[in-house]
Amino acid sequence: MNEKITMAHGSGGLTTGKLIGDIFARYFNNEILNRMEDSAVVPGSARIAVTTDSFVVKPLEFPGGNIGSLAVCGTVNDLLMSGSVPKYLTAGFILEEGLDIALLERLVSSMQKTAEEAGVKIITGDTKVVEGSGGLIINTAGVGFVPEGVQVSPAGLCEGDSIILTGNLGDHHAAILGSRMGIENDIVSDAAPLTEMIGALMKSGCRVHAMRDVTRGGLGTVLNEFAGASGVRIELEEDKLPVSAAVRSFAGILGLDPIYMGNEGKAVISVGGEDAQEALHIIQKCRYGERAAVIGRVCGKDEAAEVILKTAIGGRRIIKQMYGEGLPRIC
Repeated sequence: MNEKITMAHGSGGLTTGKLIGDIFARYFNNEILNRMEDSAVVPGSARIAVTTDSFVVKPLEFPGGNIGSLAVCGTVNDLLMSGSVPKYLTAGFILEEGLDIALLERLVSSMQKTAEEAGVKIITGDTKVVEGSGGLIINTAGVGFVPEGVQVSPAGLCEGDSIILTGNLGDHHAAILGSRMGIENDIVSDAAPLTEMIGALMKSGCRVHAMRDVTRGGLGTVLNEFAGASGVRIELEEDKLPVSAAVRSFAGILGLDPIYMGNEGKAVISVGGEDAQEALHIIQKCRYGERAAVIGRVCGKDEAAEVILKTAIGGRRIIKQMYGEGLPRIC
C-alpha cells in the first residue's frame, strides 16, 4: 500500500523529521542545506537579482515534465531574463493530506536533477501540511548574481533591434491542456532551464537589450509589455513564427492562437540589429535553441506602442495583450 501524507507529517515532530530526511534532504543534498539552519548564509555579489513564484499546475505530472521540474525552470528562467547568473533557490512545499509520498519523491528528485542542469543549489525550504485531497503547491524564491555592467530591461529596446524567439510557441500550454482534457497526442512540455543558452549569449558581446521568458499570456502579451515599457513599435512577421505542426493543429481544433499560448522553456530577446545573426547562431547551437528564429524588429518610437503582425497573406494585424484568463493555468 502506498504511503500517503497525513497531518502528522506537518506536526514538526518525528514524522516530519523522517519526511524531511528521507526525501528533501536526500535529494537536495548540498553543504549549505545540510546545515539545516533557520536561514542559509551564502557568498554574495555586488548586484543581485531576486525573484519568487508559486506553482499550482494540475496535473502534477504531465507530458515532458512535472510541477517539480517546472518550479525550478520557471524560477531560474526568470533570473536569467534580468541578465543575472542564477545561483540559489529556496523551495516551500504545501502538501495536502492524502498526497502519495512516492509521487512526492519523484517530484523532488526531478527538481534536483533540473537544478543540477541549471547550475543552481536549493539551499533552504519549508514544508507545511494542510487538509485537502492529495494536491501540492510549491513556492520558490531565486537569487542570481548580476555581472558588472549588465543592464537588461524591457525598457531598453532600441530602434533597429531584432526580435529573436528561441523556439516553438505553445508547447507547454498544449501539453497541459491536452493532459487535462484527456486528448491523446505527441505534444510534450518545453519546460527547460535556459542557463546554457542565455549564459553563452551574455558572454558573446552581443548587445542584448531585453529578455523575457514566454509564459502566461504568451508572446503577444510579452511583446506588448516590451513596446509599452520602451515606447516603441514592434513589427513581427507571421511566417517567421516557429510553431510545430502538432501544436498548430491542436490550437486550430480548440480555437487557440499560438501567439497567446504559454511556454516554459522559451525566451524572446531584443538584440542590436547588427548582432542579430551572431546571436541567433549562438542560440541555435545551444540546447533548447535549435528552432530559434528572428521574428521581427523594433521600428522606432511610437506613442501607441503597438505590436503589429504582418500576416502571411500581406495584411497587418494589431496584436494586443491577452484579454481575460488564459486556460489552463500552466504553472
